[in-house]
Amino acid sequence: MLVPLALAQFICSFAGSNMNVMINDISHDLDTSVQGVQVAITVFLLVMAALMIPGGKLTDRFGRKRCFLVGLTVYGVGAILSALSPELGVLILGNSILEGVGTALLIPPVYILTTLLFTDLTSRARAFGVIMAAGGVGAAAGPLIGGLITAAISWRAAFVFQALVIAVIIVLSRSIADPLPADPTRTFDVRGAVLSAAGLVLIVMGILAADNNLWLMLALLVAGGLVLTWFVHWIRSQERAGKEPLLSTSLFRNRTSNLGLITQNAQWLLLMGTSFTVATYLQVVRGYDAIQTGVIFTAATLGVLASSLAAERLAKRRPQRTLIIAGFVLSITGIGVLIALVAGSPSPWAFAPGLLLTGLGLGIMLTPSVNVVQSAFPESAQGEISGLSRSISNLGSSFGTAIAGTILVANLSKHAYAAAMAALAVAALAGLITATRLPRHPGRL
Repeated sequence: MLVPLALAQFICSFAGSNMNVMINDISHDLDTSVQGVQVAITVFLLVMAALMIPGGKLTDRFGRKRCFLVGLTVYGVGAILSALSPELGVLILGNSILEGVGTALLIPPVYILTTLLFTDLTSRARAFGVIMAAGGVGAAAGPLIGGLITAAISWRAAFVFQALVIAVIIVLSRSIADPLPADPTRTFDVRGAVLSAAGLVLIVMGILAADNNLWLMLALLVAGGLVLTWFVHWIRSQERAGKEPLLSTSLFRNRTSNLGLITQNAQWLLLMGTSFTVATYLQVVRGYDAIQTGVIFTAATLGVLASSLAAERLAKRRPQRTLIIAGFVLSITGIGVLIALVAGSPSPWAFAPGLLLTGLGLGIMLTPSVNVVQSAFPESAQGEISGLSRSISNLGSSFGTAIAGTILVANLSKHAYAAAMAALAVAALAGLITATRLPRHPGRL
């Protein structure tokens, strides 16, 4: 049962980072710019973030397995369309929109089913460890696998690879049984879904507009903030009226969960921001091809894989708070090394130590953060909290690519690279400070 769930998380995380090594190939083939490819990557992550909460909510109404299979199908169609795309607009439709929508439908069931199928602490921790390891390795290995496929065949073949993995997951999913029946009587808050998605889209688009028009950036950020404020007012009014909103405000009354969500956001911001910044710098500034860039990222992949595989043993010996703190410390150290060594050395292997440390840090803390959040709520709230958790994580991914990418693309140089990495270090430091506020022994774990 765990294999298709872990594979699903792997391929969705892979999709978020594998395009980073195809920037030159895609921009030349589709006659677009680095910024155009950045927009495609960011929109994919943003669609996931914006629709993850509604996707989690739909699992209660239509069933977790059904949403999982529908999401896989939509994703597969998007991957095939991306492979055939003749221009950037079609690539955005296939990769950014359809794959993003498919991911938003299939990822919440992964975490809900894991929580429901693995009921005791030990087995659940092991299952989450496998899934988060698959996600971390997918994101870290995306540049390597994508680079190998692009160099051997073409960037289009990377999307064919995704479609084939999706087909395998669909076949393997036949063994999964949904522990809870679907409830068609559950209402769906359409207005809440629209408001939450619109608010998140406006904020990320505001960040992307920073290098073009400062006033447009401010206008979009303010508009996004106002729409999200409207969303909060709406769900509160729905609760007061005795109706079921898209997202219950009770989810935010758990202090431990709130802190865990912030650390998740910072972790994925760091992971995807580092992947995009380093990959873009290697290709555009230093002129490396896809396979050279992917091979350099092997260090990050090995780091994530090693620490993820050790996550279960570490969880038995150390509190989850300690692991999250240690992960941020290692990741911040890795960023410092990436800035210091790269600035003083022309060798591509100067990136390896920093990527390894960052990968080790991320692998250590990804699973504990998910456990902290998911285990803080009963089974009845797993649909909502799973959608919220994945939305916050993918929003972090969007922020990472948007913020670091905007700083880098505005002035592709060594100094812009250092500035983008420094911005990621600040986000990681905020995550570290948040992690120190987690209780040493959370109640429901």
